[in-house]
Amino acid sequence: MTMTPEISRKQKPLAKWMKFLLRFVAIFNVLAGLFMLIGYHETYKIIGMNKPDISFPIQLVGILVGLFGVGYYLVAKNPIENRHVLMLGFWSKFLGSCLGTYYVVRGQLPLRFVAVYFFADIIYLPPFYLILRRLYALARERETA
Repeated sequence: MTMTPEISRKQKPLAKWMKFLLRFVAIFNVLAGLFMLIGYHETYKIIGMNKPDISFPIQLVGILVGLFGVGYYLVAKNPIENRHVLMLGFWSKFLGSCLGTYYVVRGQLPLRFVAVYFFADIIYLPPFYLILRRLYALARERETA
């Protein structure tokens, strides 16, 4: 029994909600990345940390978050060809959430930080998973055709 959904060859790679979600996450990530790059003082305040002497780490993360935003836009434009970018985004969101949880549990980040990575990462994991299943099934279908 296969766990991948049956998808017809004439069906579009992304349902409307999938394309909308990817575009929304693209814009969200680009804006969040810019905020982390430019508004890093506020970023530290939001997550309840003292601003370090060097802002390079949070700015570097901002650049990466923004680049993932560009990647999600590319997935929305060419889903099957760019499905691996979405896979990287999925794992980034999953592992980042695990890391955030680790620091909250250890008491090194305040509990309110959970809201930050919940709305920035965790809520996207189920739909990303559904999109990935669909895109990888379509890619396999194309390879066997």
